[in-house]
Amino acid sequence: MILIIDDDSSIRSSLAFMLKRAGYEAQAVSSPKEAMEVVRRAAPGLILMDMNFTLSTSGEEGLTLLKQTKIFLPGVPVILMTAWGSIRLAVQGMQAGAFDFITKPWNNAALLQRIETALELTAASKETPKEPTGALERGNIIGRSQALTDVLNTVARIAATNASVLITGESGTGKELIAEAIHANSRRDRHPFVKVNLGGISQSLFESEMFGHKKGAFTDAGADRVGRFELANKGTIFLDEIGDLDLSCQVKLLRVLQDQTFEVLGDSRPRKTDVRVVSATNADLSKMVSEHTFREDLFYRINLITIHLPALRERREDIPLLARHFADKLTGPNGLPPAGFSTDAISFLTRLPYPGNIRELKNLIERTILICGKDRIEAADIERQYQHRENPAAKAAGHANLSGMTLDEIERQTIVQALERHKGNLSRVATALGISRAALYRRLEKYNIRTNG
Repeated sequence: MILIIDDDSSIRSSLAFMLKRAGYEAQAVSSPKEAMEVVRRAAPGLILMDMNFTLSTSGEEGLTLLKQTKIFLPGVPVILMTAWGSIRLAVQGMQAGAFDFITKPWNNAALLQRIETALELTAASKETPKEPTGALERGNIIGRSQALTDVLNTVARIAATNASVLITGESGTGKELIAEAIHANSRRDRHPFVKVNLGGISQSLFESEMFGHKKGAFTDAGADRVGRFELANKGTIFLDEIGDLDLSCQVKLLRVLQDQTFEVLGDSRPRKTDVRVVSATNADLSKMVSEHTFREDLFYRINLITIHLPALRERREDIPLLARHFADKLTGPNGLPPAGFSTDAISFLTRLPYPGNIRELKNLIERTILICGKDRIEAADIERQYQHRENPAAKAAGHANLSGMTLDEIERQTIVQALERHKGNLSRVATALGISRAALYRRLEKYNIRTNG
């Protein structure tokens, strides 16, 4: 049963009607006193609660009621209802234990989705955690450490819900891979997974990129553009580097996350979108909130579930698996002979600090294999390349063949050779190199390689 608490009779009746049509049992009350009687007697499965009552427009009565219900029903999710101008009150409610909040007037579809998510997560939290099994689609997530297992356990529990997820962790820890795993194991997996690097979108282009524009909406709008939220409809949108978003864009993002509607530039008709939001950052958003550089209401909107990715130094037992994985990924697609590691080489790899995390390990492995050209990598080979990384002057101390070349030069040569081998067929070249066509195009442009494809 869902308990509705609001002193406005029209809101009570409309919510009760909507919930019953959606298949839920609902009971509506008008005061905190009546609400507590129902809480004690009936133990509802979810509570929809207004924060402002006629006796207390400050919201203190609503906050008091919230705290009382959490004492009697600590595991029951509470969704707060408040006016847009009282967002700070809703944030205080989230801090006091509310599950979520929605502003008036609300979007019925968005509210029903929030209710479904709250009930699903509450049910999932009561289940006994299980070890990730083969049924969990891991993608390229490599490792068996307890730290990684804990992360995958969380992914397994929450993937099927619509809960917003915030993935935190240092740069290079694999946040995008976790976002992809959440989508791949969700009920949205047959729909788009749209990645957006918010750090790479300027303030002036934010609305056009995210919501789209109509031809002629502004000076350079020569054609219609479909925004990321529309592209991600029914799927998942991954908002990477969300901590880099400036405050004015944060407001615009909050509005679409709040009611799942947006307006295309040049078209005033509101459009609906049904997306699951997964965000990622290497910044301390809590600190940014306290410094007023990140909106508190947006922070609570995006981190219904928080997944923290451990640094590589916190999961060193995964380093041998990752090293072999990166070696196989490099040698196979590039036609190079398989490369193995001696025991001393693995031991050396596991002792390094890795401030750049998995990305740094990947670069070190690839550089060592390309430069050494050996089928068995020793500790000295890795140490030499690691020192090369630390000391740019060491570039002069080269070895035969590739040793005097930079990584960019090696990559350019590899692409040119692949183009020759596959006679300029870009699809085959991309497949052989183990990258997407889009990534290949970027490299062709980067290295000014001209093709007939």
